[in-house]
Amino acid sequence: MNTTNKFSLLILMGFLTITSCGKKDPATGGEPADPIETTTEGEGVAAPVAVENVLVIEGNDQMQFNTKELRAVAGKPITLTLKHVGKIPKEAMGHNLVILQEGTDESAFAVKANEAKATDYIPESEKASIIAHTKLLGGGEEDTIEFTIDKKGTYNFICSFPGHVAIMKGVLIVE
Repeated sequence: MNTTNKFSLLILMGFLTITSCGKKDPATGGEPADPIETTTEGEGVAAPVAVENVLVIEGNDQMQFNTKELRAVAGKPITLTLKHVGKIPKEAMGHNLVILQEGTDESAFAVKANEAKATDYIPESEKASIIAHTKLLGGGEEDTIEFTIDKKGTYNFICSFPGHVAIMKGVLIVE
């Protein structure tokens, strides 16, 4: 591990120690509830409003995505926006979102990503394992990508910045 990665990891560990638990929902004592948008159809029955294949996910300075699950429809273009809602620059708290092919070993991918600083932690040797990825973002930045997944399935997504994959991951369910 080079000196820059060690320094970034040290800063990250210190920051996590200071801010370790994040915000909790005071009503339940647990994680904040995800807001659900609803619309009324017919006789007062509420149904979820879904904008087909337009996805937004946030990463923060506490090294967390705001959701662990995204959903999309197979065979239709997907527009995905990653927003880094924190303030820390990407050199110390960079976030990206990498959608991996089914069956990709996240741990092995992350090890190779750690050494790929020159390509924003997207290893050239693993291009075949990647469906799509955003740019590496610092606090206050966002990136939107467009891609299509034709095959129904469950696809893992991760942040490939060194040390983040252990916490910043989830699934994209394509139906």
